[in-house]
Amino acid sequence: MAWAHRLGLLLALLLPMVSASTPGTMVRLNKAALSYVSEIGKAPLQRALQVTVPHFLDWSGEVLQPTRIRILNVHVPRLHLKFIAGFGVRLLAAANFTFKVFRAAEPLELTLPVELLADTRVTQSSIRTPVVSISTCSSFSGHANEFDGSNSTSHALLVLLQKHIKAVLSNKLCLSISNLVQGVNVHLGTLIGLNPVGPESQIRYSMVSVPTVTSDYISLEVNAVLFLLGKPIVLPMDATHFVLPRHVGTEGSMATVGLSQHLFDSALLLLQKSGALNLDITGQLRSDDNLLNTSALGWLIPEVARQFPEPMPVVLKVRLGATPVAMLHTNNATLRLQPFVEVLATASNSAFQSLFSLDVVVNLSLQLSVSKVKLQGTTSMLGDVQLTVASSNVGFIDTDRVRALMGTVFEKPLLDHLNALLAMGIALPGVVNLQYVAPEIFVYEGYVVISSELFYQS
Repeated sequence: MAWAHRLGLLLALLLPMVSASTPGTMVRLNKAALSYVSEIGKAPLQRALQVTVPHFLDWSGEVLQPTRIRILNVHVPRLHLKFIAGFGVRLLAAANFTFKVFRAAEPLELTLPVELLADTRVTQSSIRTPVVSISTCSSFSGHANEFDGSNSTSHALLVLLQKHIKAVLSNKLCLSISNLVQGVNVHLGTLIGLNPVGPESQIRYSMVSVPTVTSDYISLEVNAVLFLLGKPIVLPMDATHFVLPRHVGTEGSMATVGLSQHLFDSALLLLQKSGALNLDITGQLRSDDNLLNTSALGWLIPEVARQFPEPMPVVLKVRLGATPVAMLHTNNATLRLQPFVEVLATASNSAFQSLFSLDVVVNLSLQLSVSKVKLQGTTSMLGDVQLTVASSNVGFIDTDRVRALMGTVFEKPLLDHLNALLAMGIALPGVVNLQYVAPEIFVYEGYVVISSELFYQS
């Protein structure tokens, strides 16, 4: 049923079943998230409470008369959710039911107020996904009244109708909520699936432990394994367990997500192993501002001019043999790359000839951002490129002079390439149709915190 699925997704916002990041990644849903779900959950809950009422058997006359009863409308003016420390989430709702009783004489409309109370517990399944269960559920019905307030129906009949309707609701309303929870569990089971990161890479999510519930939030530690060509990216485990401090990020936000150093290390190792960071930098030979040719190099390295009297194209082959390093310090995130750059020229027979190679160190400032459900990044240069000559087939190389050329022909293509990769992003904790809204990012020593509002698109 579509309404059950939609409400199931809404109830899922209550739970830390967000598609997660890495070992040591913490996700907190705060009181503000419950308030948001309380508001947007009213309409789906109203539809969920539209249960079927069986016929009422009227014994008041000489002949037994089955009377059909139908719910015309359910209005939920109040839905309140609160955390129960050490347990889960409590649901309190007030619903006003309008019934139509199809009597032989004339139809009758009745109104009945109902209070709902349900406590839910969140545990961990055998396949390491969240499982929600109803611990207790009860409904409390008020006094039924005729819709128009005429009180034309006999008191005895009204008492019998009310008794019948209350008995039905007592049995069916909690069953309806329980069915919704089962739908939530089916939805939560999808967390173990593979989600694409790039053309040849995926991320798989699972829970590490059962959630921690306080009176202010529900917290979940989740595990994400990155895969490249079906093989997991494995880093040495950090003996230090990541603990998200109590007061971090923005106070009053719906969600607080803590991303440990491990996530960044895993993502960078994935980029390095996949070869995505490698690139070839070339220039247009006939362009007036092209410096990637043997003539431009010949001004800096005389042997290049001697070997190539005519201008020939030059290619920079940039290869990342070492894994980039992300460094997270308070209010400061940086990235260090150590590429190996081989400089080649096209010989007269169209074959590439190696001129020299460089060991390069590039320090970058890393700016993080969130777009809908993805963590993205952009980089900019921090200081000058550091160069050392690894090998040379063109004699002595003055690195100071070459550094000036590299700053022109190397830095921009490298940044463009790296920023395009980082713009692809990596999935943050989230559920289907849920987006981060107005996120704020805070960098601390060894971890990053995202404080955000949430928006659910039904």
